[in-house]
Amino acid sequence: MTGESCAGCARTMRALRQQLQQAAEDRSMAGIGLSRTDGARSADGSPGDADELTDQVAFFEQQVAERERELGPEHPDTLGSRNNLGGACQQAGLLDRAVPLFERNLADTERVLGPDHPDTLAGHNNLAGAYEAAGDPARAIPIYLRALAGRERVLGPEDLRTLVCRDNLARAHELTGNPARAVPLHECTLTDRERALGPGHPDTLLSLSNLAYAHHRAQDRERSAELFAQALSAGQLHLGPEHPAARHVQELLSHVRGG
Repeated sequence: MTGESCAGCARTMRALRQQLQQAAEDRSMAGIGLSRTDGARSADGSPGDADELTDQVAFFEQQVAERERELGPEHPDTLGSRNNLGGACQQAGLLDRAVPLFERNLADTERVLGPDHPDTLAGHNNLAGAYEAAGDPARAIPIYLRALAGRERVLGPEDLRTLVCRDNLARAHELTGNPARAVPLHECTLTDRERALGPGHPDTLLSLSNLAYAHHRAQDRERSAELFAQALSAGQLHLGPEHPAARHVQELLSHVRGG
């Protein structure tokens, strides 16, 4: 594939991830399973409206100030609000603010709640996501590894939060040019999501598409096309043929088949 074609494929994959994450969140709000559970979205999260993102940052800034004043800077509720502020800053593209917020919050959360508390493990995941969003996936990888090991030990290897973290780690490996390391992580996550959520859940479709894309990045076009074809059939069946995610998968399948 040409460089321009590969760049187009990467853009389409980012758009697909956004659509499937949004579909999973919509389904979660409807009471059908829980999807992304950390306080901050990954770098692939939908960017949203600029004014709305600015309002969110202002809202959490005020909330943090109020809770620091009323509860203290290390109260768990204050830490939760600061984590949300970091996520809002990240989504607004204010990475120079998001990274130090997550760094401080992780240190405080680990000291107050302990290294194995779920909020501490979420803090590792969120800090890694901020480094990744800032263009440093190599720095994110060891932090994702620590978060994943902790979640597997504390929450279990099939907890949905564990699966999100494993997904993030796999993507970071792709971004550092190591798709071969991403493939087994995506395979494991796909198996676990199929068992926990069913084959038609958007998160399962996301894992199937992630695995297909990792094989594409690893130069296994035949396997990638096979998996994207499966994702297309499943997406059309469970989301509808006109859903944007289904159209994105069709575009990716055409990219892969076209070489």
